[in-house]
Amino acid sequence: SGRLAPVTDPVRERRARIARVVSLGLRLGYGLFLLAMVLFVIGLVIGYTDGLVSVIVLSLVVGSIVLAPAIVFNYAVRAAERDDVERGL
Repeated sequence: SGRLAPVTDPVRERRARIARVVSLGLRLGYGLFLLAMVLFVIGLVIGYTDGLVSVIVLSLVVGSIVLAPAIVFNYAVRAAERDDVERGL
């Protein structure tokens, strides 16, 4: 009743989807790094086993693979949003 439907910009919608995936990637990547650090400290205290070392290394490798592109895309999304604000969009 007199209200207009919100105008949706497909570029901004796509950017929002990318931002959600990036957020998940950042949380997962940093979470895996945190797991590796906690397990490293546990290994220092109780001793390292082959399994513990494998999980630490796997956490660091997978965390790096996930985190590197997430950081890059995070900067890209933030720069695009900042550009939109500067242009008054």
